[in-house]
Amino acid sequence: MTRHEELLQALQHHFGFDSFKGNQEAIINNVMDGNDTFVLMPTGGGKSLCYQLPSLLMDGVAIVVSPLIALMKNQVDAMRNYSEEDGIAHFINSSLSRPEIHAVKEDVLAGKTKLLYLAPESLQKAENVDFLQGVKISFYAVDEAHCISEWGHDFRPEYRQIKEMVQKIGKAPIIALTATATPKVQHDIQKNLGMLKAGVFKSSFNRPNLYYEVRPKTDEVDKELIRYIRSMEGKSGIVYCLARKEVEELAETLRVNNISALPYHAGMDAATRSTNQDAFLMEECQVIVATIAFGMGIDKPDVRFVVHYDIPKSLEGYYQETGRSGRDGGEGQCICFYSTKDIERLRKFQQGKPVAEQEIGNQLLFETQSYAESTICRRKLLLHYFGEEYEQDNCGNCDNCRKTYKHIDATELLEVILETVQQLNEKFKAEHIVDILKGNRTAAVVSYKHDELENFGVAEDEDEATLHAIIRQAMLSGYIQKDIESYGDLKVTSDGKKYLKRPSKFEVPIEVKDEEDEESIEPSIGACAAADDVLFSILKDIRKRLSKRLDVPPFVIFQDPSLEAMATTYPITMEELQNIPGVGAGKAKRYGEEFLRVIKEYVDENEIIRPEDLRVRTVAKDSTRKISIIQAIDRRVALDDLAESKGMSMEEMLEEIEAIVYSGTKLNINYFIDEVVDPDEKEEIYEYFKNADNDNIKTAMEELGEDYYDELHVRLVRIKFHSDLGN
Repeated sequence: MTRHEELLQALQHHFGFDSFKGNQEAIINNVMDGNDTFVLMPTGGGKSLCYQLPSLLMDGVAIVVSPLIALMKNQVDAMRNYSEEDGIAHFINSSLSRPEIHAVKEDVLAGKTKLLYLAPESLQKAENVDFLQGVKISFYAVDEAHCISEWGHDFRPEYRQIKEMVQKIGKAPIIALTATATPKVQHDIQKNLGMLKAGVFKSSFNRPNLYYEVRPKTDEVDKELIRYIRSMEGKSGIVYCLARKEVEELAETLRVNNISALPYHAGMDAATRSTNQDAFLMEECQVIVATIAFGMGIDKPDVRFVVHYDIPKSLEGYYQETGRSGRDGGEGQCICFYSTKDIERLRKFQQGKPVAEQEIGNQLLFETQSYAESTICRRKLLLHYFGEEYEQDNCGNCDNCRKTYKHIDATELLEVILETVQQLNEKFKAEHIVDILKGNRTAAVVSYKHDELENFGVAEDEDEATLHAIIRQAMLSGYIQKDIESYGDLKVTSDGKKYLKRPSKFEVPIEVKDEEDEESIEPSIGACAAADDVLFSILKDIRKRLSKRLDVPPFVIFQDPSLEAMATTYPITMEELQNIPGVGAGKAKRYGEEFLRVIKEYVDENEIIRPEDLRVRTVAKDSTRKISIIQAIDRRVALDDLAESKGMSMEEMLEEIEAIVYSGTKLNINYFIDEVVDPDEKEEIYEYFKNADNDNIKTAMEELGEDYYDELHVRLVRIKFHSDLGN
């Protein structure tokens, strides 16, 4: 029987597969021949099998270095499912007790164990080194090997000690595996593990079934996310956030909007993390909201969407995280929300780190920003980043390839960019080149006297985004490359030098937007912003009748923005009504019944489909502050002292109090008004609001006389007026 036949037989017997995928068989042969092996294979390509199968066929035990406890548990459980013997695979890490570790070692010594998983920290422990020195080791497998490199997206210093530990324990072949590595990271891995002569097996990074899209991150991001997840009903998904607190809050927001979601991050206790992970794998919840701690090695083939709520720190991280969708070859949507504010926040996190680390972190961030802002095919950009060329101009499965573009002639600008890079002796990054061309006198530009260059300010009328787009396109065309060793300095290639001697037409795609998108149409002051003008008019009539009956101005009952919101969202229950801005529980109960009855009749008669199912229910994050303000006012704390104790300006404090009162809560601030407002002045202001058509402060100041009345006093009396009559 040939080895090929033996391997196929073993593959069928142990794993139930009839054939190998891609490079798997060649990789396994290389390992079994005793050679060092480097494997670069995208998520879902079958990396684990490349060391699992040879471990079962070779003498001794394979040592697998793995970064996460969850990953080890998942891998060990999977191997035990394929075998009749639980001892076939074990792990040693901090989650095990002393007796449990002793039992593992007994299985290893008895020859039952073929795969032993350890974290790099566990591998360094003297007791484990001593134990492994007495064990026959078939080979070492370093999983998630990108953790070795400072240029990798999940750098772990402990990974850089693996080579030293291997030399202490006893040499054996090494197989290093990763799903994401640029040429620089690959070299780092091989150099650090002492395997520069290893057999290298690269699979294509292209995942044709994955759809890539970048969306602008606005104040409506939660609403947009909820709408998107609801459109994926019945399909599993992961939402990645950068901060643990954000994970908790977003998971809670999704839950209160009837989406089955659970949080997952490294700050949670191990039992809760494990429970939530299992709930996701067993489809007891639809969505996991997580930091990057979730996902490594999670073998769930039918994740249908991966959403990045925050822009990731690197393209390596982004690629690996998106790779967790559609592993079965089916649908996989990869949505990323992007705002420059997130990039600025991440850059601030770099401050205080060693200079070299800051340089690396900022360069990785710049690559991510370039990807997010680019108009070029996202698949083409990703593959180019990982050293693979994608020949097609349009993949048909990313947002950029589905948009309409016009091509601008960038020939002259490209020439200027190439000339400037050369004038600077190829020692500066893209941002610096753009600053020079735009004429930005930044500290760096001035200190190097680059504001005296001939090309300084030659492209001052061009968009910075356009200049960056030209640089990206020039890199894809092979005219410019980045020197990674010098943290991303731009170099002109031999093709770029040829281009300068004989320039030809160079075009760059720029997105064509509808005129409506480009024009910001401001509504006229006082215009109705309600979706339904007819209902808005009806609600105003009800308010007018009610105000006459109760002898209070109409705006005391509900202000126009509240009526506009009602005419937009059509609330028909008391709970829905009290969630309307400016209503609250108090006003809803006091005035709401007649409004609700009329809205319900209107909805039924006109067969209106309400947007209520798209309303984002929010978790009350500021409720604690509001309660403390109410309690302080009950204790008669001076409002200026209260503002200072909360770290707020008086303006901000008044806005908080106004919001509380407008939502229907009665507040008695007479004690403070009596201290700061003259009694006659108070009476005149109060009388003004009783007879006014609206409670607008600007109008009140004009009517009362700005020279005679203080705006603070007017606002205080307005609060008293609303509290007395409206609540």
